[in-house]
Amino acid sequence: MEKKSYSPIQVALEKDKRYAWCTCSHSNNQPFCDGSHRAHNATPSMGFSVEENKEAYLCTCKRTSNPPYCDGSHK
Repeated sequence: MEKKSYSPIQVALEKDKRYAWCTCSHSNNQPFCDGSHRAHNATPSMGFSVEENKEAYLCTCKRTSNPPYCDGSHK
């Protein structure tokens, strides 16, 4: 069985683009939602956008206190 990695994922975010951050860990497209929460009756995604183009580390452990951004909670 493959061990799941909870390290943050660096992504390039585009100004004014809408993103759906996975909140349930079931998505195969981490850190973004692929709709898998529906089959697992889990929490829906969290929509967000940014006000400027930027690089960011998005959380994959889902314990962050600053979603969708990693705050080191996975350690």
